[in-house]
Amino acid sequence: MDLYSFIPSLTDPKHSVLDEFRELNLKEPIESHSRIVSHQGKKEDFSSLGLSTENAMELAKLHMLTETKLGATTIEEYFSPSFFKTNFWFFWATMFAFEKWHSVVEVKRYMERFMHLIGGLNRLKGILHTEYNQYDSLILPLITWLKDNKVVFDLGTTVTDIDFDFSNEEKTVTAIHCKNHEKNEMISVKKEDLVLFTNGSMTQNTTRGDMDHPAKINRSDDKGCFSVWKKIAVKSSDFGHPEVFCSDIDKTKWLSFTVTLKDDDIVFPYLLDLTGDQPGMGGLVTIKDSSWFMSWVVPKQPHFINQPDNVKVLWAYALNLDVAGDCIPKTMSDCTGQEMFEELLYHMGLQDKAAEILSHTINVIPSMMPYITSQFMPRIAGDRPAVVPAGSQNFGFIGQYAEVPQDCVFTVEYSIRTARVAVYDLMKLGKEVDPVYPSQYDLRVLTNAAKTCLNLDKVPLQDIPLGKLLQNTELAALLMS
Repeated sequence: MDLYSFIPSLTDPKHSVLDEFRELNLKEPIESHSRIVSHQGKKEDFSSLGLSTENAMELAKLHMLTETKLGATTIEEYFSPSFFKTNFWFFWATMFAFEKWHSVVEVKRYMERFMHLIGGLNRLKGILHTEYNQYDSLILPLITWLKDNKVVFDLGTTVTDIDFDFSNEEKTVTAIHCKNHEKNEMISVKKEDLVLFTNGSMTQNTTRGDMDHPAKINRSDDKGCFSVWKKIAVKSSDFGHPEVFCSDIDKTKWLSFTVTLKDDDIVFPYLLDLTGDQPGMGGLVTIKDSSWFMSWVVPKQPHFINQPDNVKVLWAYALNLDVAGDCIPKTMSDCTGQEMFEELLYHMGLQDKAAEILSHTINVIPSMMPYITSQFMPRIAGDRPAVVPAGSQNFGFIGQYAEVPQDCVFTVEYSIRTARVAVYDLMKLGKEVDPVYPSQYDLRVLTNAAKTCLNLDKVPLQDIPLGKLLQNTELAALLMS
């Protein structure tokens, strides 16, 4: 919000992007009326998180354990089998794309980072949205402002390596090696220059399909910025361990697909009736009994700038890519865009109208992302490098693979925070980035989280001392053990 407070709106330069964002979310706050469906379009009860006392205690214990103690523990290793049958897991896994083999430390960070919102987790209350897709609403205004301020974007250059001088216990970039339209070049770097390196990309090597072709996975050894990170990681023990994140594609991949409909009078009216949510107002709907573990989102329309009035867009994705579908007898990885959409229509309860719907379908674009959840892979301290490594004079790591204590990856906030930390530190501005909101230390937040997880909806919170509220409860026993 700090950044976008001074980035001009594309539609009204007198307003900032933050102004537009704030006004939209005050006017159109998200609140889902349907979060889980099953049995081909039947709404499931999502009124509670569905946690047993045992499950709630596992979450409470996770909050209290240190990251050092948890180490590289996976989600599946930490939680009991019953946890994965709860509404909480359905909400959590699909909102953030968590798999059972991912790091439980990342679950802990998310839980603590957004603990103040847990009371609205089942309805997505507190989730903010943009007018259009995030590129048109956030990235494009920022790029436009930067270009207006003479920033140069060279999209034809690929960085291949970075040279350092490590003398005097310092780390100073001296040169950047790159290819400029396939021509090898070297950019000399002075000590007073700044080099900020995005050392990994969740969307690296993304491939796309279409109605008639699947998105074939890219398993190339050329992993873009991951490959550059590997080259520089061997030069200093302070530069992290990229192999932890990008060495097992089958644990870091997933597929999403975008459906474009023209003159639709079936799908969008049907989904409005099914969920009770206007486009953009309800968020994610998870299909509980989908073998692919599929979810869909109906975004606010138009989703793209200049999208025609008679064109509608929806989006879906899944977490189980290598099992057969429930309607289409193929793995999602092997499916064309049309086959993915047919599987989705089956689970929505629209299989009998699939032929008519497909006649109004302009395209279905699957996107296979080999590293989209790589930031969640089990890790320990040091695997992600510090934003500004010890002794660095002109170099910083930014993005989802640099370490920011207490914050959680897979957010726009994380990328912006790492960049601000790097700039403030390396330029010696004497400024501090606003700290991460420490909601996990607020007794009011903790009490509400306990109430939500233990499903104590009838316990009044106002004017009741915390000790009395927790008297004879499982939480009190846990805290005293």
